[in-house]
Amino acid sequence: MAEHPHAALVRKGYEAFTRGDLDTLRGLIAKDATHHVPGSHPLSGDYKGQDAIIDMYQRLAVETDGSMRLERLTIAVDGRGHAVGMCRVRAERKGRRLDDTGCIVFRIVGDKVTDLDECVEDIDKSNEFWAD
Repeated sequence: MAEHPHAALVRKGYEAFTRGDLDTLRGLIAKDATHHVPGSHPLSGDYKGQDAIIDMYQRLAVETDGSMRLERLTIAVDGRGHAVGMCRVRAERKGRRLDDTGCIVFRIVGDKVTDLDECVEDIDKSNEFWAD
């Protein structure tokens, strides 16, 4: 069975993120997209526009000294412009370790991601990890 185009787009995005390939990520994200990061920490909030999203991804790498790793678990699609990418996230920062499961709900229009709504399994753990 062929991979659904939305699943292929999300998979390509996860692979690019893992490689640190920001040019490929930029090509997958609409110029006016928004990435919603949950929590109550310095990185939480809404990142509006392709540049703001890419800048946030770069900050993740800087804040974790490049230790952030995503293990893609699965991708589910609804065939109507939504995909959910589940992954395990591991990172180290300021003597703290993060090992959590989460997902991003992607809204896809045409061949671009227009909205990314991130969810984490343990919001308290995430807030503690990313706190200053």
